[in-house]
Amino acid sequence: MFERQRQADVEALLRDNSEFRQLYHRHQELDKQVLDAELGVLPLDDTTLARMKKEKLFAKDRLTRMFNTAGDTRH
Repeated sequence: MFERQRQADVEALLRDNSEFRQLYHRHQELDKQVLDAELGVLPLDDTTLARMKKEKLFAKDRLTRMFNTAGDTRH
């Protein structure tokens, strides 16, 4: 996530915004768990996997909005 954004901007948000940092780490954790479940490494039922995917998408959307809002103040 945020591969196309300036790394310095992402790092600044991670350093300065605790909500962004916490949500970013939660998204990374969910991303790994979803991938592990899809690979069969982490046994999860379909309902749990769907809930995790939904939470991951919500986190990504919120992070993107936060990044864009912070970008408005950077320019």
